Amino acid sequence: MLPELSAVLAAAAGRADTQPVGGAPALLEAACGYWTRRGLPCVPDRIAAGPGAPALLLAITAALAGEGADILVPRPCAAWWAPYARLLGRSVFHVPTPAESGGVPDPYALLETVRRVRAEGGDPRLLVLSVADDPTATVAPPELLHETVEAATAEGLHLVSDETWRDTLHAPHETVLLSPAEMWPDEVTVVTDLAGALLPAGWPAAVARFPATPAGRRLHARVLDVLTALGARLAVPVAAAACYALDEPPPVTERREATVRLHARVAAAAHSAVVAAGALARPPQAGRHLYADLAPLREPLAARGVGDAQDLEDLLTARLGMPAPGGHRFGDDLGALRVRLATGPLLGGTDEERTESLASPAPLELPHVRDALVSLMSAMSAFDDLRDDAQRWEPPR
Repeated sequence: MLPELSAVLAAAAGRADTQPVGGAPALLEAACGYWTRRGLPCVPDRIAAGPGAPALLLAITAALAGEGADILVPRPCAAWWAPYARLLGRSVFHVPTPAESGGVPDPYALLETVRRVRAEGGDPRLLVLSVADDPTATVAPPELLHETVEAATAEGLHLVSDETWRDTLHAPHETVLLSPAEMWPDEVTVVTDLAGALLPAGWPAAVARFPATPAGRRLHARVLDVLTALGARLAVPVAAAACYALDEPPPVTERREATVRLHARVAAAAHSAVVAAGALARPPQAGRHLYADLAPLREPLAARGVGDAQDLEDLLTARLGMPAPGGHRFGDDLGALRVRLATGPLLGGTDEERTESLASPAPLELPHVRDALVSLMSAMSAFDDLRDDAQRWEPPR
């Protein structure tokens, strides 16, 4: 825990007032500064804050997608996107992503999906995407993003850009990240969950930036109505911490940069272990996880009773002693042997171990990190060894 954040939260813990729905002026001003520093200028009356990105996405979906409207998302996508649309009774259609990255649908697949949905009597209105993606930990190239956003807006879709992980680029000087709101500012709403890079996961707070248009003003008002109906206010201490973090004082930025460096190192090591075992995985570029495809190991996995993503999740969770959600939780086919592996559990099981990992100039050499990576390599290598044995004993043809 960053001591300065804890102090801000503790100082506000004795306040008896409540935050207004959508956030107090100081918080909205801080959010404006945060986005303006990233090339997305805005004003407070185009910002809304809520207790986490799920609450904001639920409100945005309810405001944008009326009864009978359909929602489009990439395949795979963040595990929490589709359930909120279905909770509102909206149909969700997954659109394939290209080979080089996740988070942003292939533009041609997007156009074909829109055409098919409309031909079947549907009404696609909203596309949710992510340039710094969960679950694939990749960053969409600007040219792909431009083509997809152009295709979506040409079809009359409003875009919600989840930019929770935009501040966690593993190689910030080598990776170009653009927001769709920089390309088509009138058709894009940006959502950022502060638990991604600024606040602890247990302090739910998120902010949304709406287009500076008459339609954006109406959307902002409708979202506030939904948040009011839900009673979705930030807790005052959390709002105070969010305001402090969004201002990005040196303690916050230094901790964020150190955390990103640590997760980048561990993610690269985990990626090497996964690939060495014969699985497929895009090199992680952002966030705190990687997405592995164990399709090349299907035969040895089948020998262990693994036939789909749920079986794979059960096996790896038991073997690794940490959650290893299967790809079906992110919209991938159940039969695809894909899994998301988080880097956080590899950093230690206690606050002391995690703090040591953060402070160490060589975190991969710490015993608890090294043991966790060895466990991952052993789990993956066991499947590869089974495959080699099967090939070695295969009868000649």
